[in-house]
Amino acid sequence: MPHRVAVLALDGLLPFELGIPHRIFGRSLEPAPGNKGAKLYEVVTCSVRPPGPVRTDSDYAILVEHGPEALATADTVVIPASYELGPVFEEGRLTEELAAALALIRPGTRMVSICTGSYVLAAAGYLDGRPATTHWSSADHFQRLFPQVRVDPDVLFIDDGDVLTSAGVAAGIDLCLHLVRRDHGAAVANEIARRTVVPPHRDGGQAQYIHRPVPEPQFATTTAARAWALGRLDRPIQLRDMARQESMSVRTFTRRFREEVGASPGQWLTQQRVERARHLLETSDLSIDQVARDAGFGTATSLRQHLQAALGVPPTVYRRTFRASADTP
Repeated sequence: MPHRVAVLALDGLLPFELGIPHRIFGRSLEPAPGNKGAKLYEVVTCSVRPPGPVRTDSDYAILVEHGPEALATADTVVIPASYELGPVFEEGRLTEELAAALALIRPGTRMVSICTGSYVLAAAGYLDGRPATTHWSSADHFQRLFPQVRVDPDVLFIDDGDVLTSAGVAAGIDLCLHLVRRDHGAAVANEIARRTVVPPHRDGGQAQYIHRPVPEPQFATTTAARAWALGRLDRPIQLRDMARQESMSVRTFTRRFREEVGASPGQWLTQQRVERARHLLETSDLSIDQVARDAGFGTATSLRQHLQAALGVPPTVYRRTFRASADTP
């Protein structure tokens, strides 16, 4: 039985964001040998009203074929950004129509917002006392309107278990791919990303917006150093050796690296090693000690510390979780 995803289309919605869950979840096919494409998710779009047109923020409306009753049978509800929700944005309260629709959602349903769809989750009480994010340009207003929410404006998305929030637009793609990865493992998520022609994974803790000038074309970049480092993650990597790949001093290289990547070389290396470890835990039978060595952490203890800090779980639990997801029919 496919996991049922209901996407709530509200007046003033952004068509691009409405399409994200359909594109990501709608293309999630079980990659088993001989399988002709059994869907892992069933995606429906619904409205707070009976089936009919819903206005977008563009010069056209969309025809929605499901009413609020679709929310009652959903396993996951996704709320994209919409910009005709006066009481929600101005007073932090739901309209009667929206409140009645959300009341149909079963307890335990996974709730997801894209961009300022987080306002709806907050107004409905789903984010009380929880960490959440939203589009960086709305973060201050969001925090003033919902002081009970722990807002983090500097991340792409936040996974708080049964409630997940993302920053603007493209971060919604990252969050949906993250959910596929969480539900079914990296192989499925990576295949969807490949077919959608987007990066397979951007960590949720990555900055959503960094105010910095674009490097001038004549400036040297740090691309070669990053490629060099990625090819030897299993070995010790010194900052001076990375700088040498670009014929720069350590100080200049560090500054350029921050300008281009939004993180220090050390932070970036740790992120890449965590990703290497995740991939190996999900796709191989290597021992934890070997995963630690191949990812460049050296010891199982170091791997455990870094994975716990980045993902909140130790390697054994992470592997067991994703193996269980991949084995679930």
